[in-house]
Amino acid sequence: MNARTRRSPEPYLWLLFSSGGMMAALVLPVMLLLFGVAFPLGLLDAPDHAHLLAVARHPLSRIALLGVLALSLFHWAHRFRFTVEHGLQLGRFDRVIAVCCYGAATLGSIAAAWILLTV
Repeated sequence: MNARTRRSPEPYLWLLFSSGGMMAALVLPVMLLLFGVAFPLGLLDAPDHAHLLAVARHPLSRIALLGVLALSLFHWAHRFRFTVEHGLQLGRFDRVIAVCCYGAATLGSIAAAWILLTV
């Protein structure tokens, strides 16, 4: 390979996009159904605060929650980037849009990690 050839980060962004899509499709609907519908409406007995806090403080739970949140944010960023570029025909601002979208996903992931570590 030539020393001048630059490798694109595109495959890594697609990896984050596809894994985030799996998380968004499989895990988030269950969490939304439980915590947004079933527990508030009384269809299922809601766990008490101490139990949820104990689950959230377990290291494996923190890793799983961070994975779901971060990957879902990167899935959003990739979809939003291409929607703005192609849907609104703003492709000439590709770099700015990419930095804004992936930067927002990165900042959101850092914020989620900070919240999970301080719980």
